[in-house]
Amino acid sequence: LQNGAVPGEQGKQEKSVKRGNWGNQIEFVLTSVGYAVGLGNVWRFPYLCYRNGGGAFMFPYFIMLVFCGIPLFFMELSFGQFASQGCLGVWRVSPMFKGVGYGMMVVSTYIGIYYNVVICIAFYYFFVSMTHVLPWTYCSNPWNTPDCVGVLDGNLSSRSALNITQLLNTTQKRTSPSEEYWRRYVLNLSDDIGNLGEVRLPLLGCLGVSWVVVFLCLIKGVKSSGKVVYFTATFPYVVLTILFVRGITLEGAVTGIMYYLTPQWDKILNAKVWGDAASQIFYSLGCAWGGLITMASYNKFNNNCYRDSIIISITNCATSVYAGFVIFSILGFMANHLGVDVSKVADHGPGLAFVAYPEALTLLPISPLWSVLFFFMLILLGLGTQFCLLETLVTAIVDEVGNEWIIRKKTFVTLGVAVAGFLLGVPLTTQAGIYWLLLMDNYAASFSLVVISCIMCVAIMYIYGHRNYFKDIEMMLGFPPPFFFQICWRFISPAIIFFILVFTVIQYRPISYNEYVYPTWAISIGFLMALSSVICIPIYAIYKVCRSEGDTLLERLKNATKASKDWGPALPEHRSGRYAPVFSPSTESHLEVQPLQPEKGQNEAVAASPVQGSNGSAHSQDSRL
Repeated sequence: LQNGAVPGEQGKQEKSVKRGNWGNQIEFVLTSVGYAVGLGNVWRFPYLCYRNGGGAFMFPYFIMLVFCGIPLFFMELSFGQFASQGCLGVWRVSPMFKGVGYGMMVVSTYIGIYYNVVICIAFYYFFVSMTHVLPWTYCSNPWNTPDCVGVLDGNLSSRSALNITQLLNTTQKRTSPSEEYWRRYVLNLSDDIGNLGEVRLPLLGCLGVSWVVVFLCLIKGVKSSGKVVYFTATFPYVVLTILFVRGITLEGAVTGIMYYLTPQWDKILNAKVWGDAASQIFYSLGCAWGGLITMASYNKFNNNCYRDSIIISITNCATSVYAGFVIFSILGFMANHLGVDVSKVADHGPGLAFVAYPEALTLLPISPLWSVLFFFMLILLGLGTQFCLLETLVTAIVDEVGNEWIIRKKTFVTLGVAVAGFLLGVPLTTQAGIYWLLLMDNYAASFSLVVISCIMCVAIMYIYGHRNYFKDIEMMLGFPPPFFFQICWRFISPAIIFFILVFTVIQYRPISYNEYVYPTWAISIGFLMALSSVICIPIYAIYKVCRSEGDTLLERLKNATKASKDWGPALPEHRSGRYAPVFSPSTESHLEVQPLQPEKGQNEAVAASPVQGSNGSAHSQDSRL
């Protein structure tokens, strides 16, 4: 028996060396928190709140979290951990649905391209903050207009005693210096999405820096990124707290926070609000991106991913709400300063973080120091997510090819993906870049996620079978999934997702950026991007059915959806029960005529006894022999 256990142990060691594992459980939790808590928590959640009626948005948001977010998060973690495979390899569970994995890869590619552009803008602000006076503090710069009103203009001597009423002149159309710096200097915004203009070289340089940083942190896969997250996942909370304390002491902050918390219940009947809540949950938790499956695939087989999914989901949503307080206290201050309603202040989209926050930073003592810290925090938040996006693509490619050569050359695969990502991000650094960035954000990574999640639920629960999946989880964790999750996975989550999709189609409105309305051809490109990830699913399904064995279409369908022979736990010692290796008669006769091993007597003894010990794999193999 001891001899029988040795090959299993060697296999385990070899597998760990071959594929890699997390150094410990904390690395996985921190990486997942870093993945879930990203730029979206700072610039997407407050923006959606601000667009969808303040506190009223919280209601659909938390309903979506409880009935969709956490159950899908747990499903993806358990799915990846059970098979120890990336987002393509896990579909051995039902090969016809492997297109879902390709869809996830397409979504991760789109997000990875534009996400790093947002990080590069944060890098740009980080570098320009290293100065005595922040460049967006005053209205005396060449790019400013006569409508610009700065908080500190005419008040150079004292930053603490701000007399805001002096600054509220009679100008009707007022803008802040931070908004003009963003639109007229950093972006040098063109008038149309088709008018790309020139590449903004400072942004291009920063894009190169951000891709180099991502590549260096992933140079050894999860071994290197697992160490980096100790810092990148924890430091942002320190800066958020500093900004929160400073934010609530500003004049007008209470007004902004009341706007954040006071529900506008009329908006709750709008399907767009529910659609935004669902897409924010998917976007923020990272469901249907493939990243959760990938990160969990590097876990130990018996890790309690149920506990992890609850911890990470709640941490993520608490961070979103907390960041909203910081943003809205500053929006309230800006509205008070500009003499307008809170809803009229600042930009939509990513611009919120690059307009409202920089404005706040000019009010802090030693403002360049806080600016450097804040944008460093934004960079870290972004990188935590970007690591997982890149690792998802690399793991999928390496697991799919699966030979020794590509496993040894994984660093070169990472380099290739990073270079491709950089080149594809170049158009987003042009003068029309922000239009393209928002187009990708609204279409490429919005409702295609919802469709992918829905199909994944159906494939696992109804095609593979819920009883099979619950048994798999019980085999892995030692207990079946709680009854609430079983009901959500089978009925509630897919139903909610489907109805949101229907409502959104009915209430669809084309996107706009401030006063700019997107032309029809740009929106068509947006739809093609959304479709490109979803279309992978039927295309691969048709291909798989055509390649499957069987005389009739029904037989082919059955064979295409049936779990493949190599589905199950990756390591031999975990393949017990229905996953235990089955030996064919020819193999048995071949084994019997081999020269006898000294432990043959032991094998026969085991064969007589049906009891399995802790080393399930070794016992089951011996007993079958």
